[in-house]
Amino acid sequence: MKLLWVGVVIGLIFGKLANGFLDFNETELSFIESYEYGISKANYNPVMVGITLIQSAGAKGAVCLDGTLPSYHLHRGYGSGANSWLIQLEGGGWCNNIKNCVYRKKTRRGSSTYMEKKIPFTGILSDKAEENPDFFNWNRVKLRYCDGASFSGDGEDKASDLQFRGQRIWLAAMEDLMSKGMREANQALLSGCSAGGLASILHCDEFRNLFPGTTKVKCLSDAGLFLDAVDVSGSHTLRNIYGGVVGLQAVQNNLPRICTDRLDPTSCFFPQNLIGNIKTPLFILNAAYDSWQIQSSIAPSSADPHGFWHDCRLNHAKCSPVQIRFLQGFRNQMLHAIRGFAMSRQNGLFINSCFAHCQTERQDTWFADDSPVLRKKPIAIAVGDWYFDRAEVKAIDCPYPCDSTCHNLVFKL
Repeated sequence: MKLLWVGVVIGLIFGKLANGFLDFNETELSFIESYEYGISKANYNPVMVGITLIQSAGAKGAVCLDGTLPSYHLHRGYGSGANSWLIQLEGGGWCNNIKNCVYRKKTRRGSSTYMEKKIPFTGILSDKAEENPDFFNWNRVKLRYCDGASFSGDGEDKASDLQFRGQRIWLAAMEDLMSKGMREANQALLSGCSAGGLASILHCDEFRNLFPGTTKVKCLSDAGLFLDAVDVSGSHTLRNIYGGVVGLQAVQNNLPRICTDRLDPTSCFFPQNLIGNIKTPLFILNAAYDSWQIQSSIAPSSADPHGFWHDCRLNHAKCSPVQIRFLQGFRNQMLHAIRGFAMSRQNGLFINSCFAHCQTERQDTWFADDSPVLRKKPIAIAVGDWYFDRAEVKAIDCPYPCDSTCHNLVFKL
């Protein structure tokens, strides 16, 4: 297996890069999602795209946790892509209690005040054909994430001066982009990474309904297949987190009724209970051994008080045979969750047996000389083949350790 060494890490939260390992505060793993990207060329020079505040959002109450305006970054398309739109929903974990949300509103994940004024567009957002062969000349948008509930809450906590307005941010952003030309789109793709990948599932059919039936509309979820899994202590860490998010941020009313009519609201925040009822074509891209889920759902320190999983969760090469068997069980649960979804011809799948998280915005995993491949296709080609109906894509990897093309994330404290 290859060791992924991160060439550039944007954001001080990660600390230093040393000896091929990512050195960071383990409790901040949610920040892995979108601000790191691999370098595959010595002269790598991504386009930097400026921030746009959604000025009309304030009057709609569509604001970040701290009440500031939401934002996006837009790089205009041209030529054959002038009327095609790709919306990438930013990831960044969730806040599930007042303390976490109060902390978060003093960061770029809860306030546009702290967001970067320019960000690199890489991977699926790249403007270069050699890095992004199918979408390089589309209108490409990165919608920033500042609500902490995957763009789905609608409430507030006046005592703590917190606004939970993710659903309103989503609607305000779409309205603003429609006014800037997206309503003329002949092709559109809603994408997202991690918490943004969950959001792309939650909002997929809403996105489809923005456009006339003649517009080609599909959705892509990258690292968004969060499972309602049992952790190493026998508890449900992620279910507890999601229960806090859904309750605190008043998410229930924005969840699909077809789900909430039969399941509790927290269950309807898990993609495995949503994907079977989405009408719009959806592509699920996920690492079978998702790094975030191993770190924060399956084997978090809270479920491992004696540290038996400490080394394994940071570096898969340190896992014992018993631990690997547990992780193989997680992979099996993922494959079971997508079994019905995979039966639909319109849907796409790329499940590689890697220890990774978010593979569309990293240039080295999206499309480069040594990108991960399944059935001889890198991720960019698989997604493009599916979107443009060039081929049916249902690629599921053999179990670890059979895939030698992985860019595995390895962490060091």
